[in-house]
Amino acid sequence: MSEKVLILGLSKSGISAAKYALTKGYDVYLTESKAEVNLEQVKELEELGVKVEYGSHSNEFIEGTAFAITSPGIPPKSEIFQRLNAKNIKIISEVEFAYLNTKTPFIAITGTNGKTTTTALVSHILSKKFSAPVCGNIGVPPTSLINKNHDFLVLEISSYQAEMTDKFKAKIACWTNFTPDHIDWHGGLENYFKAKAKIFLPPQEPEFAVLNAKDEKLKEFSKECKNVIFFDKPEDCGIKDNAIFYKGEEIITLTDCPLVGHHNYQNIMCGIIIAKLVGMDNSDIREQIISFRAPEHRLEKVREMNGITFYNDSKATNPEASIVAIDSFNGVDVALILGGRDKNTDLTEMCESINKHVKTVILIGEAAERFEENLKKNGFSNIIKEGTLESAIDRAISLNPDVVLLSPACASFDMFKSYEHRGEVFKDYVLSKQ
Repeated sequence: MSEKVLILGLSKSGISAAKYALTKGYDVYLTESKAEVNLEQVKELEELGVKVEYGSHSNEFIEGTAFAITSPGIPPKSEIFQRLNAKNIKIISEVEFAYLNTKTPFIAITGTNGKTTTTALVSHILSKKFSAPVCGNIGVPPTSLINKNHDFLVLEISSYQAEMTDKFKAKIACWTNFTPDHIDWHGGLENYFKAKAKIFLPPQEPEFAVLNAKDEKLKEFSKECKNVIFFDKPEDCGIKDNAIFYKGEEIITLTDCPLVGHHNYQNIMCGIIIAKLVGMDNSDIREQIISFRAPEHRLEKVREMNGITFYNDSKATNPEASIVAIDSFNGVDVALILGGRDKNTDLTEMCESINKHVKTVILIGEAAERFEENLKKNGFSNIIKEGTLESAIDRAISLNPDVVLLSPACASFDMFKSYEHRGEVFKDYVLSKQ
């Protein structure tokens, strides 16, 4: 009799895990707490042989389960986790399930900010010589790729996914940076750190750990890791004479880098280190970096018009992410569009960055009042308030700055369906201008 596996959540990763588990001969059950689901997805799974329930988690689905595979969005304190834990049923991530069923080496990239750009960049650089598609938190479930013949899988791994691994072992693991985020989900800052740290420590330690030399927390953590290579450190990989060097060899000048800002130079350094570790030539690495384009909504250059350059950084849904974008501009006139649904995080550091790098702030959305109050308290007064994103763009253009930057430091749900939707509206409106 085949083993019973329970999939938690009708998510992209849940559906992929269910389909893959069927190919391995498991008796597959999928349980989803939401009552409103995509019935076509349910029908497709049921026709393949998956038992599906939605609206609740029944005892019938839980009983007799050998192990469960969770979707990233389900927190450990959820009711279904508690019920499975009470029955000593092992819960793993879809990432762990993929790892246990393939011999393809993983290159894992984590971090609070920058991991999506770095993941996409690493895959792009490696694609010159290898088959190395992106997967994981970037939107492609690794179980959808493990039946294919790839040299590497370049995995963006979130803290949610990392926490639910025990055996996952990357060939190379990279940690871009660490700042407070997802505190509620993990039940504290230290738990958030430990979740990410798991994939760097025994028994899961990678062959190589790539860490940020400018992040004090990661610098201290490096003492616990094996085979560390630092980025933003001249002896390993860093900036010198307006170029990025690896072990003393110049790889690319900063003027040839297609991404702006020091955080993006750090992402490029990660890509260079990983490419060198898997045996790529400097000339190929440089060529691939030059041809790379930033993922959508991450300090994405939209266009230049009448001397104004427009950047879409809608993915910046917290102040830390916006600081990174704001700090990318020096000595230019920046009109910054800020605001949305407030996460009520401390704004002091962001206000300091705005004071240094921004001429005008245009506020939109629910957060406008609190943001205005904090900006004024921190000595910044050149503030405009607008009712819509479109009117904010029009107002910004009328100021004739060098740069119009959408980097909201807020969630989008007060005015948009998602940060992607907000970014699309920004881009469409900017591109419609004559």
